[in-house]
Amino acid sequence: MKKISTLFAKDPNDLGRVIDKINIENKWVFEGEAIATRKFDGTSVAIIEGEIFKRFDAKKGRTIPLGAIPCQEADPISGHHPHWLKCDRSKSEDKHFFEGFDGLENKVDGTYELCGPKVQGNPENFEKHTLVKHGSEILDFVSLDFEGLEIFLSENDIEGIVFHHISDERMCKLRKSDFGIKRMEVMLNG
Repeated sequence: MKKISTLFAKDPNDLGRVIDKINIENKWVFEGEAIATRKFDGTSVAIIEGEIFKRFDAKKGRTIPLGAIPCQEADPISGHHPHWLKCDRSKSEDKHFFEGFDGLENKVDGTYELCGPKVQGNPENFEKHTLVKHGSEILDFVSLDFEGLEIFLSENDIEGIVFHHISDERMCKLRKSDFGIKRMEVMLNG
C-alpha cells in the first residue's frame, strides 16, 4: 500500500499540521470525484492470493527482508520504502495478525487495517484483533471546506478520512492530528 498524501497542504512551519489550502494533486476531491471513508487507527495489512502480509517500511539503512514485496519506489526525501512482508504463524510477533485473519469470514484480496487490544493502544476499542477492509465504512458529511472538515473530525471519534477516487486508485487522507485534534478517548483518559 502506497503512502498517500494529505487533502490539504502541510503547514511549512509545522509539517504535522495542515493549512487552508488544497493540496493541488488532490483537487479531484472537490470536483465530486471522491468517496469519503473512515480511516481506522491500527496497522496496515494486505491479503495477497489468500495469504496475510504486514507492512514493513524499509527506511534508509534498514535491510529489506528476503521475499518482501515493494508497494512503491523509495521516497527520495524521507527514505521511506514500504513493503509487504508475509506473516509467519511460527512467529509470536505475527499472532495478532493471524487472530484478525482467522476471524475473517471472507478472505478477499485487498488491504485492511488490523485493529485490536494490542495494536496502537487500541483507540478503536476492539475487543479482539480484527481486520477491517479499507474503504468499507463510507462517511457522509455536510461540507468539504477546511472548517467543515475540521468540525466533522472534532465531533466524531475517528482517526480521520480517506478519500477514494471514484474511477481510479487515487487516494488522499485527512486526520484529526492534521488539525491538532486528539481522539476523544485520549482526551478523556489523558
